[in-house]
Amino acid sequence: FICCPLVLAEDSGVTQIPSVSWQRKGESAELKCSHNKGASYYQMYWYRQQPGKSMEFIVYTTTGSKPDFGSADQNKFSTVKETVANGSLTVKDVDTGDSAVYFCA
Repeated sequence: FICCPLVLAEDSGVTQIPSVSWQRKGESAELKCSHNKGASYYQMYWYRQQPGKSMEFIVYTTTGSKPDFGSADQNKFSTVKETVANGSLTVKDVDTGDSAVYFCA
């Protein structure tokens, strides 16, 4: 049973992989992001927009620092910032409520 499409949005200089991720309920989905903006862009932000809702902040992270999830559920999301230009967001225990467009910036 495939339940949950997670779609990634791209902008100039930012690449997100995969562009669409279909997950089974209960699985985890890893979303990767990279940019070619240079070393001064060391931070990474993740957002999502669910159908019919406003954009929601998930997490802010920098290389070598603890991520700031704000009010997002840390049991639902995890993030890794491997390098200045690369990072990932994992959505854990995917359910229908996780279907959204995910953005990194």
